[in-house]
Amino acid sequence: MQMALAPDISTWPDNEPRLIGSRCALCGATTFPAQSRCPRCSSAEMAELLLPRRGTLIAWTTQGFPPGPPYRGPTGDLFEPFGVGLVQLGFGDDAVIRVEGRLTESDPARLEFGMEVELVMVPFTEVDGNEIVTFAFQPV
Repeated sequence: MQMALAPDISTWPDNEPRLIGSRCALCGATTFPAQSRCPRCSSAEMAELLLPRRGTLIAWTTQGFPPGPPYRGPTGDLFEPFGVGLVQLGFGDDAVIRVEGRLTESDPARLEFGMEVELVMVPFTEVDGNEIVTFAFQPV
């Protein structure tokens, strides 16, 4: 069975999952993940916001060693390097927020500044026979 690493941050298992953020009704600040208070103006008037599935790759690197705690993925010989990127979700006037996340591509030579990427769910690890999935961005 598949399970989400963080079930409250996306609409997965929808066929076209989206990340769940929030927007402040007073100042318009957008957050990911969703927050109950605005980090800009401290208002409690935050509303859930489904973030765009596509965006632009702003920056990237390759994670060549297991991250420190609270990382719960493979370590030792089971660890495989992965790409990490900063993605501007949405385009033009619809660009709403920058999100850091895994990339499905880890070879820097295959990544380009400004390339279009799309949200997908990917295998992360296995726990008690269950495949744990997390969000990532894949080049379009």
